[in-house]
Amino acid sequence: MLAYGVNVLKELDKKRIKKVMTSRREIIDYCKANKIKFEAVDNHTLNKLSDNNHQGVIIDIYDYEYYTLNDVSGDFVVILDHLEDPHNFGAIIRTCAAAGITSIIIPKDRSVKVTDVVIKTSVGTINYVKIIMVSNIADAIKKLKKQGYFIYSADMHGKNYRSIDYSGKRALVIGNEGKGISNIVKENSDYLVTIPIDSKVESLNASVAAGILIYAMVDKNE
Repeated sequence: MLAYGVNVLKELDKKRIKKVMTSRREIIDYCKANKIKFEAVDNHTLNKLSDNNHQGVIIDIYDYEYYTLNDVSGDFVVILDHLEDPHNFGAIIRTCAAAGITSIIIPKDRSVKVTDVVIKTSVGTINYVKIIMVSNIADAIKKLKKQGYFIYSADMHGKNYRSIDYSGKRALVIGNEGKGISNIVKENSDYLVTIPIDSKVESLNASVAAGILIYAMVDKNE
């Protein structure tokens, strides 16, 4: 897998890096100082490898190794119910890292995976969050509930998020960008929560909604 960008390079776990290709002298120096294998190339070569804004740095990394449900840690877990947009996924990872959340659960099928775009959008903060892949979101929720987690799912027809007590162990479910959360997830949720918005706006972007709810749930639990 290829990742790119100066900040991504500096945030990535060095053990995950196979090789860095760069046209920048300071990155060569950084690789030497950190004992990272590198290749000095020109920007033309980099442009052929990636259409993205690589900033003169492309990193060849090992494919992401997903965690399992047994690896869940912390009192606050985020669950993504078939999210599709890698930019949303990367932004949510970054928000989770900023809020001190260490576990994100995603389904194996019909869902965005960890890609170069996700890593770039997360600005390398994927290092600080475990991405846990499960075969079935509903089954994962049931297991979390047995471990004492309360499940809060974002839904247009839920209760105002400001009026809820988020104390204790909790999990926040963010649904698909178009369809929202699935019916089976709703059935297994303890609360449906909503962010009131002006009638002129149809809905919020998934990563924006996640950011608002994550910090509301963190603040109310402190």
